[in-house]
Formats: sequence, structure tokens, C-alpha cells
Amino acid sequence: MERELSYTAAVHEATESEMSRDESVIVMGLGVDDYLGIYGTTKGLAEKFGPERCFDTPLAEDGMTGVAIGAALAGLRPIHVHIRMDFLVLAVNQLVNFAAKARYMYGGQVHVPMVVRAVIGRSWGQGAQHSQALYSWFMHTPGLKVFAPSTPYDAKGTMIAAIRDDNPVVMIEHRHLHAGKGHVPAESYTVPFGKARVLAAGTDVTLVGVSYMALEALRAHEYLREAGISAEVIDPVCLAPLDIDTIVESVNRTGRLVVADNAWTTCGAASEIITQVLERVERPVKFRRIGFAPVVCPTTRKLEDRFYPTSVTVATAAYDLVRPSGARWAPEQKPAVERVTFKGPF
Repeated sequence: MERELSYTAAVHEATESEMSRDESVIVMGLGVDDYLGIYGTTKGLAEKFGPERCFDTPLAEDGMTGVAIGAALAGLRPIHVHIRMDFLVLAVNQLVNFAAKARYMYGGQVHVPMVVRAVIGRSWGQGAQHSQALYSWFMHTPGLKVFAPSTPYDAKGTMIAAIRDDNPVVMIEHRHLHAGKGHVPAESYTVPFGKARVLAAGTDVTLVGVSYMALEALRAHEYLREAGISAEVIDPVCLAPLDIDTIVESVNRTGRLVVADNAWTTCGAASEIITQVLERVERPVKFRRIGFAPVVCPTTRKLEDRFYPTSVTVATAAYDLVRPSGARWAPEQKPAVERVTFKGPF
């Protein structure tokens, strides 16, 4: 019988099992030891493992990231949790100029086995400073690995892989994913770096969705199917290293590509994916990138609804690529389709 867990429970299970397996694993960050426990992902860890291994930190991202790096250099495996990615800006110097480069600068004599969990995603009224998904900054930096799992299965497997890796890993978690449920084995397992996942097969257009946008791409797949268009949906899972080969293989068959991101398109993950595809693909390709409008995120709900891309945005863009001379089309949102999610098993 299939075992279902929520994304939250999958992250919690991965963390708890690795803390039980390896005493060097610690959890630190604002609110990790309170009763809410970062959406429930760290709930009860302080009680089970003690305050030395799961503890709250001051509102000092730069300094606390330095503490995490120092702990990693000293032999621990810290998981540093940030409930909003926006405030990783305060720690970019630590992550980019030291964590990412220490192994190289010391000739492989040191390692920085740390995990940085960063939550992204919309929520009503987030506004300019709580709405940003800045993972393309970290994709840009050699020495940092970046995971962005969209399913509970991948959430558990990537977390375990990140904890066990000897390099700094940034884990991207969209807050809307945490309630989603899916197949998660009880045993310990890892999901490899640099391997994308095909969530739905198709022949007319390739849809690539980063993090939560993988779910919106799956919903777009359903709308397009109703319109007679077959869309292949790919979740990169890992953004650095990036599995471009799986995407190129799909685009070589479909000739069309839509990449949906949770961020601005300029210099973003979507731009990088499209560029790498065009460098390798063996046929002419029609393509479109989808992301935030080039403005600061608004605060009011009506403007937010226009700012954030959705399944309808993705489906409409794909339809236009497949039938460019046809009548203007946009699907009517259906509750049943909007509840579509990917459950596995893999």
C-alpha cells in the first residue's frame, strides 16, 4: 500500500532520520524550536535531540551564517533555516565569498557540509520584501549546489542528499508546496543532484516548471489536453547542477518550450534553462519564459493576482506556441484541475 506524506512531513522525516543517524547534524534558525516549527518541519526536534542540536538564533543572518560555516568547518553538518529567502541577502557574502569557495581556496583540505533552507512563495500581502525567490543568484555561483524539489518524495530525498553532501547546498522550498501530499517511502533514500524528473509525457510542447511552478505546469498540462494539445512536463528538481540533457531531449521531440519560474525573468532560472537548451538543441525551437512582471511585488490581492503567473498563464503561452495563427484562447479555471498534483510513486 502506498504511503502518503505531506511535503512538510517529508522534510521533517528526512531531518529527524538524519539527526538520529548522525550526531553531527544540527538545526539552527529563527523559530526552529518554537511550537510552530517552520510549518512543522522542525517541530519536536529540540525536545528529542536537545537545545545543543536544535536551537533558535538571533535576528542576525550574516553572523549566524558565519556560525554555521564555522560549525561545518569544525566537523558538524548544520542545517540553517530561513523562513523567508529575502533575508539571505544579508548572508550572501558569507555564502558566496566563503562557503562556496573554501574547499577550492584551501586545496580540498576543508569541507563546508552545510544546508541552507530558504522558503519562497506568495502569501497575501507579502509585498516587496517577503516575496522574492533569489535562487538564480546561487545558481550563478560555483561551489554552491541548489535543490528546488516540488514533490514530497523529492523533498525527503533531496534533503537527505543535501545533509550528507560535503558541500554547501541551498534548499528552495515554496511555501505552497508544504501542504501537498504524495508518495514517500518510509526507508531512507537520496535523490541525486543534477537529475530532472518528467512528471507527464507529451509530444507538442515541453513545459518546465521550477519549484511550485512544476505543479502549475501539471495543471496547464490538463487544460491543454482538453484543448487537444499534448504537453510534456519536466521538473528540474536540481537547479545547480542542472540536468539540461533531459530538457533538451524533450525539446528535440516537441520543438516548443515554455519555462515557468517563481521570479523575475531577467537573468533568471528560466533564462538560463532556455539559453542552455538553445545551445544544444538540434532543431529550430519556439520558446517562451514566464515569471514575474518587471516591477516590485505589490501588496494588494488584486494586483498580486496579476503579478504571479498561474496554470492559466502557462497554458495560454503554450497554446500560443502550438497554434500561433489560431483564435485567442485562455482556459477557464476549474477547481478540479487546480487541485491536480503529482503523487508518484517513482
